Amino acid sequence: MNFIETGLAGGFFVDPQRIEDERGFFARTFARPLFEARGLNANFVQCNISYNPRKGTLRGMHYQVPPHAESKLIRCTRGAVFDVMVDLRPGSPTLRKWAGVELTADNRRLAYIPEGVAHGFVTLCDDSEVFYEITAEYDAKSARGVRWEDPVLAIRWPVEPTIVSERDRAFPLLDSGTP
Repeated sequence: MNFIETGLAGGFFVDPQRIEDERGFFARTFARPLFEARGLNANFVQCNISYNPRKGTLRGMHYQVPPHAESKLIRCTRGAVFDVMVDLRPGSPTLRKWAGVELTADNRRLAYIPEGVAHGFVTLCDDSEVFYEITAEYDAKSARGVRWEDPVLAIRWPVEPTIVSERDRAFPLLDSGTP
């Protein structure tokens, strides 16, 4: 696996290395020792799938606070998404910075989002599916979010989000007291 630094402390894009032959290819998408060697939390306890039938569907920007803070390993298994991480860790040298990457079923790239970093994506085509590995179980009392269109963050979404949940629309702006 090739770990690519995102510019956010502890955040990575991960490209599987293919071993190809006449049958196709084989590639590892996770190996605990390789993640732990970089100081990354590799104790995944929950897996989720997000299916999105329409282009322009936005999910985010979500995170959980301690004691249920979570790291995530994200992969698009169908279609294409623009995946974004936003650093909300107080004292982080990359606080309030964001990094984004196109994850597709074809490029098979993954995104590793560390604890304290919000995550979200917008679908780039119809019928997109995202697979999450998560290091903490969902806890509604610990769930938080920030607005996807927050002017402080100025995330450059490649397509206009057209489908956004009421919950995601109601998240606070950073200037309203969120980290």
